[in-house]
Amino acid sequence: VFSKIFSHEALESYLPKIQLVIKDTLRAWSSDPEPINVYHEAQKLTFRMAIRVLLGFRIPDEELGRLFEVYQQFVENVFSLPVDLPFSGYRRGIRARETLQKGLEKAIQEKLQNTQGKDYADALDILIESGKEHGKELTMQELKDGTLELIFAAYATTASASTSLIMQLLKHPRVLEKLREELRSKGILHNGCICEGSLRLDNISGLQYLDCVIKEVLRLFTPISGGYRTVLQTFELDGFQIPKGWSVMYSIRDTHDTAPVFKDVDVFDPDRFGQGRSEDKEGRFHYLPFGGGVRTCLGKHLAKLFLKALAIELASTSRFELATRTFPRITLVPVVHPVDGLKVKFFGLDSNQNEILTGTDAMLGATV
Repeated sequence: VFSKIFSHEALESYLPKIQLVIKDTLRAWSSDPEPINVYHEAQKLTFRMAIRVLLGFRIPDEELGRLFEVYQQFVENVFSLPVDLPFSGYRRGIRARETLQKGLEKAIQEKLQNTQGKDYADALDILIESGKEHGKELTMQELKDGTLELIFAAYATTASASTSLIMQLLKHPRVLEKLREELRSKGILHNGCICEGSLRLDNISGLQYLDCVIKEVLRLFTPISGGYRTVLQTFELDGFQIPKGWSVMYSIRDTHDTAPVFKDVDVFDPDRFGQGRSEDKEGRFHYLPFGGGVRTCLGKHLAKLFLKALAIELASTSRFELATRTFPRITLVPVVHPVDGLKVKFFGLDSNQNEILTGTDAMLGATV
């Protein structure tokens, strides 16, 4: 039922809306006179993308802000010990979930009643229709659970990867410039502007260096540490017998760090995925940021598309610089992210890739 949400046709439908959300967000970041906390703002961005693009909810900005705060409280307490006492993290998480589901039910009901003015099929539309095709009319509770699942899947990991992407582009300006060169050579970027109609799904898929950059971000800064599987049949691994029915955990990070196919594993080097080297093609399961096998992440293509759209906008319409003397320390819990959130100052660009001056700076510039 869920798989159709991430089909090629569905991604093509989401793309213009994803671009619009990213454009509006970068415009807001650039207009802020103070440096922004990238990780926190990336969380807002991915939450907004999930609500507005995936679910198609028309929630006013003020209400969306309140819903985001409640959602953060829910996420912060997801891994609490199951001790149901007043003021416990578990109790706070349960209350946040109940508040969220009330808000989601209201939004779902409004969406089902108001179908006019729709210009694309969002994930919730596809989910409902996919359920009907499989002979299953989804209940309101199933719809609420499904929407919460979609938001959860799109939120933390994508915000983590978005922050890592921005940090690596700051650390490696040559990579950023090489991205711009590819966009120019493919006719996507011209005179500092994205050419109208150039960002289609097939065009983005053909950007090989951009694909290498996103792959390398996900290799070096995989948002989550690993995954779990249940043993279906007793097997032996390195002389140890693993019985049927056991739960096993595989480590994505350790796999990326120790896989023999990757050279200089600690170095950020997108070219390792280029045609001349193709280090990820030298064996199975050496590179698995989205897991592997039949239970690989359903939303991996959507996540990569979002990251590519963000990278294109960053390379095309923004100038940004680190607002602190040094880069922050990285923590791995609950997902990979900078300890202080990564403080960055964004600047708007005019069509000639020049920084737009505002206020006193503009007057000084005019005087000079």
